[in-house]
Amino acid sequence: MKRIVSMFLAGAMALSLAACGGSASTSTAASTASSAAASASAAAEGDSDLAYIKNKGKMVIGYTVYEPMNYTDADGNFTGFDTELATAVCEKLGVEPEFVEINWDTKIVELDAKSIDCIWNGMTITDEIQQNAACTKAYAKNAQVVVVKDGTDYSSTADLVGKTVVAEAGSAGEAAISEDENLAQADYISKSVQTDCLMEVAAGTADAAVLDLTLANAMIGEGTDYANLKIVDELNAEEYGVAFRKGSDAAAAVDAAFDELKADGTMQQLADKYDLALAD
Repeated sequence: MKRIVSMFLAGAMALSLAACGGSASTSTAASTASSAAASASAAAEGDSDLAYIKNKGKMVIGYTVYEPMNYTDADGNFTGFDTELATAVCEKLGVEPEFVEINWDTKIVELDAKSIDCIWNGMTITDEIQQNAACTKAYAKNAQVVVVKDGTDYSSTADLVGKTVVAEAGSAGEAAISEDENLAQADYISKSVQTDCLMEVAAGTADAAVLDLTLANAMIGEGTDYANLKIVDELNAEEYGVAFRKGSDAAAAVDAAFDELKADGTMQQLADKYDLALAD
């Protein structure tokens, strides 16, 4: 009797296992399909720079000290037009901004190495930048200007032939010097940041500096640390944009955020606060 019962139980267990086996096969197939879908989704996200940034939960922003774009104010607060604008954009994208000071001359290298996610620091949109990065549309206007010490005789860049002229390495100011027939004949010295250029001119170790109008307006003249400096020439007009990795879809997302911040008046309020002109 025990043997019959045992045989009955064994048979029942076999049927049960067979049934479970069928369920397991169905479950495995569903699981495999689900994993494949997840892998496909992950692969798609892997091609998305925006997804990469959002998955981290932060946007790493490369900058140099550049008033009024990114700088530390008299109260020790890190601020500026770009600082505030980037923070507002990051809020719309659902990520936190993380500002990292970089060497401007190696900004594209930093970007490609993913040390930073974007260059957001009064960056002039140039052909070179557009060839090597994904740029947003222009958001502010700027120009390159010649700054000299008050009392200097200046009528044109021809007065600087053979003189010492400084600009930030890798900047639009450096490009303006090389493209100007007269400035190309000056004794050019590159500096790591634009503020160093002002220091050189103020100290008399350089005859002139070529740098951004926005910085010059904020840092020289009456009531500033460089009251003895003045703008004597404007070389060319230009526009600022933000650079992401080449092929990045994050640039388009920032453009959309710009549109919203223009529509609600935020960008204009920041432009008024920092005395800047927005791009058309």
